[in-house]
Amino acid sequence: MSADYAAQTSTSVRVVKLGTHIGARIDGVRLGGDLDAQTVAAVRDALNAHKVIFFRGQDHLTEDGQYEFAQLLGTPTTPHPTVSSHGVKSLAIDSETGRANSWHTDVTFVDRVPKASILRAVALPSYGGSTTWASTVAAYESLPEPLRRLAEGLRARHTNTYDYAARHGAEPTPKSQAYRAEFESAYFETEHPVVRVHPETGERALLLGHFVKQFVGLNKVESDALFRLFQDRVTRLEHTTRWNWAPGDVAIWDNRATQHYAIDDYDGAEHRRLTRITLAGDIPVGVDGRPSTVIAGNAEHYSVIERAA
Repeated sequence: MSADYAAQTSTSVRVVKLGTHIGARIDGVRLGGDLDAQTVAAVRDALNAHKVIFFRGQDHLTEDGQYEFAQLLGTPTTPHPTVSSHGVKSLAIDSETGRANSWHTDVTFVDRVPKASILRAVALPSYGGSTTWASTVAAYESLPEPLRRLAEGLRARHTNTYDYAARHGAEPTPKSQAYRAEFESAYFETEHPVVRVHPETGERALLLGHFVKQFVGLNKVESDALFRLFQDRVTRLEHTTRWNWAPGDVAIWDNRATQHYAIDDYDGAEHRRLTRITLAGDIPVGVDGRPSTVIAGNAEHYSVIERAA
């Protein structure tokens, strides 16, 4: 249930806050490539403030319309750095090829981490299949000062050898095996600061998630212990919002300030399919001013690097 808070912008856009740290529903907007500049600015402002925003009743939206709307917010990437067989303009998030039931920030194994994603419901199970987002800004801000300083001095290496088609003990299907093989068909590894500075808001956020391989300069035992310490801050319930999908729903999240988890609480016979369009982002920069560095792989074919305005 949403809070009793609602903010009216200078346009017809109405922003209904869903939680203290993250989440808002946007009313009064019909998404598409023909939105006026004032409405687009209001959507941008809501995204910066609430990290993930939701739109109901967008049944009119097609893949083309979703793409044209995405272009108003930034430069769309190709669907994925390695997966090319599941869409030309958008990436199909399809339960037949895997389930994203692990906390992650999208595509952190490349240097140019996407700034945002736009996800549109296409087919939904008759029950379950909701998605939860967490604020990595709230996670950082909740840390005691000694842990903030520790996190700010750490860097981590992210790779695509662990993807969001992770099986969690379930038997893989031929489709999920093929998807994972394509996901890992080219190897990427990037070293990121554990705390990044948001290029628009100036906020500090934890840059973690399941693509993390290991913290730089620490052995595996030390790295795993620290990862769990910081990751547990991200996924505190107070830092999250959960969205129960309905036909016509669209979600947009700031990939620089969130992680997300698609909840696998529907049976195999149920089908879930959404289409995701991702927007190009910048190269993360730490508190010390050091940018992320490439260890392996070249992502130029995937995305341009968005430059700060």
